[in-house]
Amino acid sequence: MVLLNAKTWLDRHLSELPQWQQDAFSQFGDMIDDEARMYPCIPGRQGFLSDSLRFGFAADPRTDEAIDEVAALLRQYGDCSRETGKYASLVIFFQTPGDMRYDYSVEDYEQLFWSVLSRVSAKDQLPWPGHIASDPSHHSWEFCFSGHPYFAFCGTPAHQIRKSRRTTHFLITFQPRWVFAEINDSTPFGRNLKKQIRQKLVEYDGVPAHPSLKWYGQADNLEWEQYFLRDDETVAAKCPFSSMHKMD
Repeated sequence: MVLLNAKTWLDRHLSELPQWQQDAFSQFGDMIDDEARMYPCIPGRQGFLSDSLRFGFAADPRTDEAIDEVAALLRQYGDCSRETGKYASLVIFFQTPGDMRYDYSVEDYEQLFWSVLSRVSAKDQLPWPGHIASDPSHHSWEFCFSGHPYFAFCGTPAHQIRKSRRTTHFLITFQPRWVFAEINDSTPFGRNLKKQIRQKLVEYDGVPAHPSLKWYGQADNLEWEQYFLRDDETVAAKCPFSSMHKMD
């Protein structure tokens, strides 16, 4: 059975976990909490420091076991996310064997990421929320599970240029849409935060921010393009989730 874990619990019990889970969480924490090289996602860093994030572990993402585990974690998280804090997110670390860690390209991980989302979606027992478009080509589309919309973020060991997307283990973060209620283009706080994040992102990565990074809901924004950023500025010709989802 998979369980959600808070940072405070993991800090106390990390040595009891399998070695790969210890490594994944420790290296993630080192990246997020590095004061000398500040991670650009301000809400994510604040969520980590304030114990608002929740963490889960899943098997090799190519396996059915991993898909069952992600679905179970999302069901648990949907019931408690609003109780965890202002900057909530669910971070799921996947067991990443050597053949993936050393041989997979960014494009390989991109296909794997969309495969995971598609297969997890097929496990959803509730209907797609009525206020969220089901077509990824619509600006209001967002990945949903168990009635909750999420912004998904993927990190991989293959990213080299966009260092903010480089993680030692394949991971997917699910950020509830309600977190963005005050972080949007309609509020001075949201606009100022975006400006700060973009500036830190350029400093951290050493390259311009990806052109796909826009505000949710804007007519020219496609949310799926932001979920998985390649090292260059290219994007897939169409949302992979759309075609995969139709095949399931």
